[in-house]
Amino acid sequence: MGAILQSLGRTITAGVVLLIVIIILVGAITKTWIGLGEHAWWAFFFRYLHVLSGVMWIGLLWYFNFVQTPGMPKIPDEHKPAITKVIAPSALFWFRWAALSTVITGLILGTMNGYIGKALLLQAPFHAIGIGMWLGLIMAANVWFIIWPNQKKVLGFVEASAEEKPKAAKLAGQASRINTLLSIPMLFCMVAQQNAGL
Repeated sequence: MGAILQSLGRTITAGVVLLIVIIILVGAITKTWIGLGEHAWWAFFFRYLHVLSGVMWIGLLWYFNFVQTPGMPKIPDEHKPAITKVIAPSALFWFRWAALSTVITGLILGTMNGYIGKALLLQAPFHAIGIGMWLGLIMAANVWFIIWPNQKKVLGFVEASAEEKPKAAKLAGQASRINTLLSIPMLFCMVAQQNAGL
């Protein structure tokens, strides 16, 4: 077990294997098997991928806003490169791709379930999911078009003057805080659609 947990790749592989074992065991016990040829199962599967991607995205968003940003002033200057050169680039990689994956799987899911147009146009009975979708799209645009381009300047991935770097950091930070603000109603709307919360 120790060897599995020492590698992220092996840990994720083990998680997928465990999921497959659970599916097989439940199928064998209940005599109810997954219908891979059924539309409903694929719609569920894309919902699962959407939630999985969203957990990664919002988890990292909240890590940046609840942990890294408030913690940076407390870190001695000689230790800050560990964050800016190692942790932040990796976290930002997963952050932006999780945002894109969340959007793509959400759009696929909405299309598969036949509500994409009504939701995006905020038509009944898809007001809640539509509002959540628009908030998510705004947040994803912030990630790709404001946060990431400015973080590249801050982290030295693209050339920026000494005057540009603090401005870029401030703009990226404000966009990240806007996303944190939007994440609260976005998550509520996503859950509310299925559970009569709005």
